[in-house]
Parts: sequence; C-alpha cells; structure tokens
Amino acid sequence: MRTAQVSRKTKETDISLALCLDGAGKAEIATGVGFFDHMLELLTVHSRMDVTLSCKGDLQVDAHHTVEDVGIALGDCVKAALGDKRGIARFADRLVPMDEVAAQVAVDFSGRPCLIFEDTLTGKVGNFDMELVEEFLRAFSTHAACNLYVRILSMGNRHHMAEAIFKALALCIRDAVKIVSEDIPSSKGLLE
Repeated sequence: MRTAQVSRKTKETDISLALCLDGAGKAEIATGVGFFDHMLELLTVHSRMDVTLSCKGDLQVDAHHTVEDVGIALGDCVKAALGDKRGIARFADRLVPMDEVAAQVAVDFSGRPCLIFEDTLTGKVGNFDMELVEEFLRAFSTHAACNLYVRILSMGNRHHMAEAIFKALALCIRDAVKIVSEDIPSSKGLLE
C-alpha cells in the first residue's frame, strides 16, 4: 500500500493529513470550509484515495491560507506516496461533464511542477471564493511535482464548474498513479 502522512503547522494553519493511494475512496475531511470539504470529498471518492484530513486555519481572515496549505499538504503526501514512481501510468487526462458545464484536466507526474489554468473563476459559492480553486491547484501541482492542465470547456453554474474540475482531477490522479508495469515510466529511467 502506498501511503503517506504530513503535519504542517504555520501561524496561519495547522494541518494533519494522511492518505493511501490504493484505497477505497474513504474521506474524513474537516477544514472548516464547507464547500472546500465537499470538493475534497469528491476528489477522494473519485480518485479512490483514502484521505484523513484536519485543518484549523485562520478563517477569521478568509479561506485562502486554508485552501492553499491543504493543496500543499495533499501534494506533499501524493509525492511521498508515489516514491520513485516505479510502475505508474504517469499520464492521464479526463473530460468530465457536470450538467451544463464540462471540465478537462490532464496530469503528468513528471517530477516537474507546472499549472496551466486557462480560465478565470470569479464570484462565490456560499462563502467560498472561486478564485481559490486555482490557488489549490497551483499548490497541489507544485508540491506533487506534476504538470497539471485544467480547462473549462463550457461555463455555467459556479458550483458545477468547481465540481467538474475536482472530479476530473480525481479521475486523472486515479488513472496516473495506477500501477501498469515494473518500470520507471521515463526514457531517462528517473522521475524527479
């Protein structure tokens, strides 16, 4: 079983996160940001990772530090759980519809972080600032050391847009971390 856990404590957040890449999609998530918890539960269920996460953040300021630092912690855990990445599929792409919305995500666990997010999300879902979706993705990509490409093909309801992105990312993670061989998936023989 490929597992990892991380504790991250700053003046802004206190995070404890444990995951199993080879899980059943079990989510125990509490960040204090209801909509974000919902998105992380979707990510967990559809990626088939087991995730236990608690975060106490400076929500009296806003949710920015909580969302970004959870992205950092999740990226760190995924990277640690992947180890040398021996045998993984490495690449994945998915297109997910959510009612009137469709989102496309592609990932490469290359060891090189890069986020391409072609859209600008604005407004709120409840108290959640939609621009934080990109902050989460950037933090995750940087700390998981993956190339991450995200595009919304059809705009619509903000909740649906976020949900389509998180579900597509989840399916990409599930596909890309799947063990498909005994080799390091690189012509260099190394993924750093």
